[in-house]
Amino acid sequence: MKEFTMNMIALNHTTTTQLKPKRSVMTAKASRTPKPKTKAKPAEVTLKQNEVISKPVQPKTSTTPKRLVNTKDLSREDWLQVRRQGIGSSDAAAACGIHPYLSMLELWMIKTGRMSANIDASSNNGIEGYSPLYWGNTLEPMVAKYYQEHTGNKVRRVNAVLQHPDPDKAFMLANLDYAITGNDEVQILECKTAGEHGAKLWRDGVPLYVTCQVQHQLAVTGKQAAHICVLLCGHEAKIYKVERDEYLIASITEQERLFWQYVETDTPPTPDHSESAAKALKQLYPTAKPSSKVDLREDAGANRLFEQLLSYRVSMEDIEQRHDQVKHQLQTLIADNEIAVFEKGAISWKRSKDSVGLDSKAVIKAHPELLTQFSKTKHGSRRFVILND
Repeated sequence: MKEFTMNMIALNHTTTTQLKPKRSVMTAKASRTPKPKTKAKPAEVTLKQNEVISKPVQPKTSTTPKRLVNTKDLSREDWLQVRRQGIGSSDAAAACGIHPYLSMLELWMIKTGRMSANIDASSNNGIEGYSPLYWGNTLEPMVAKYYQEHTGNKVRRVNAVLQHPDPDKAFMLANLDYAITGNDEVQILECKTAGEHGAKLWRDGVPLYVTCQVQHQLAVTGKQAAHICVLLCGHEAKIYKVERDEYLIASITEQERLFWQYVETDTPPTPDHSESAAKALKQLYPTAKPSSKVDLREDAGANRLFEQLLSYRVSMEDIEQRHDQVKHQLQTLIADNEIAVFEKGAISWKRSKDSVGLDSKAVIKAHPELLTQFSKTKHGSRRFVILND
């Protein structure tokens, strides 16, 4: 897929943006005599000497999004069901294959009901308060308050899932954080929070996947621009402006259309290299049929993939050997020192602290009854192994 180029304008978050006053509407002078209105004749095209037809007038396409459902009093189950009816703005980057955490395959699993969406605070390994989503939802009103104070813009909740007005693009949905009121230049506010790890993605401005999300919102709503207010590591706020880009919107729409065809035909998309794709594959194919075998010798594409895999394995082994050789040579140069400094960095070679662990084998040998008393079943998983002929 072509790399997206984003048109982003960074705003100074320490200043207040003042709204321009609305222009007054001038009325015509009473002394002027208005010209009588005449009905416009339909456009005509002469085909032959005595043959005339009227050109059909194309109806204008509405740019007002459809309010698919009100979310103010919507239950979580119903909200999840609505999300599965199309591609939301937070799904856009994954549907285009550019999301850093969610693969196209995992999103397809969610949309087809094979996997539950990991979107609530309960998905934090049972530890309250350690969910990025939990803190994002908690801090979102504070981010919006900061935005209003530092721009002078007023915002309001939308409380609805919006749908693209074009029936051909009805799969495009959007659930906005806030709408900006009284500003002709920017109409949408997207609030973000990023921790220590996520903040790295914002070092060069708005990340690609976030810009994709906002362009999707502009496509659905027909609006012209959006502000993104991001809170970085809990102590630094930045505001960016993303303007509508028709070329980007067209590219995003076509990528999402292709993805939605995968959903409608129940066809899994090609997996990528991510951990998200690996997790989805484990859930999609958790077990194998005993003693089953598939013969792919006549499948040219499958054989090319297998040959690539063998080639990569050889390359990885060669690179690993070279890496270890250089590593050992550097260790001889460091000798009995802890740190070595170079022109472009440094290496630490320290001894780790001693630790005390339980010798489980010795305990079981001395007290075999404990194995029965405290045993725990560890479920197996499928292993990917290359077999020799």
